[in-house]
Amino acid sequence: MRTISIAIDGPAGAGKSTIAKIVAKRININYLDTGAMYRAVALKALEMGLDCKDPEQIIPMLSSTNLSVSYERERQLVYVDGKDVTDLIRSPQVSIAASDIAVIPEVRMKLVEIQRELAQRYSLVVDGRDIGTYVLPNADKKFYLTATIDERARRRWLELIDRGYTLDINEIKKDLEKRDMNDMNRSFAPLRKAEDAILIDTTDKTIEEVVDEVCSHLSDIFA
Repeated sequence: MRTISIAIDGPAGAGKSTIAKIVAKRININYLDTGAMYRAVALKALEMGLDCKDPEQIIPMLSSTNLSVSYERERQLVYVDGKDVTDLIRSPQVSIAASDIAVIPEVRMKLVEIQRELAQRYSLVVDGRDIGTYVLPNADKKFYLTATIDERARRRWLELIDRGYTLDINEIKKDLEKRDMNDMNRSFAPLRKAEDAILIDTTDKTIEEVVDEVCSHLSDIFA
């Protein structure tokens, strides 16, 4: 039986992860959070005291980095060198470092290889920045989620508050703008909408409305 892959791309704070998780559960396949993989590599670099913007420091680390993904009770777990880092990679500092480290082509190539291997083994809903354009260009269905910068900043602010972080919403907005700039202007696999992706603006839509809209385009896959 062949595996099914659904790609959901878009900028930070557009709702990709939230929507992808619910869609995966609704259609009963696994969800792969690729951003968590970049965060995991960034966490290791930070713990080693490395500069995540400096390829000369990061590239040598990659050969000795063993990253793996597994699923337990429908939850994605991320391991680095045998250590479960799932709950350690969600801090604002790791978020910024992940955006910096993701610009390095060697990092992306290492993680894309793992992502493609997972897509061959499992049916997946995958979200990220370059899934439909680079990681899984032959995905069965592609979506590009977006929202206004103010709405994305508000969502991220509420998310961080829920996790116990108190940050100024204007600082979060600046961080998102910086991440957008990094992601859209990197030379290797930049963030952009795939030509065959379905565009969904989530700004004024509820989570349920977006999930329904995504799922409405999936019926032909399971026909």
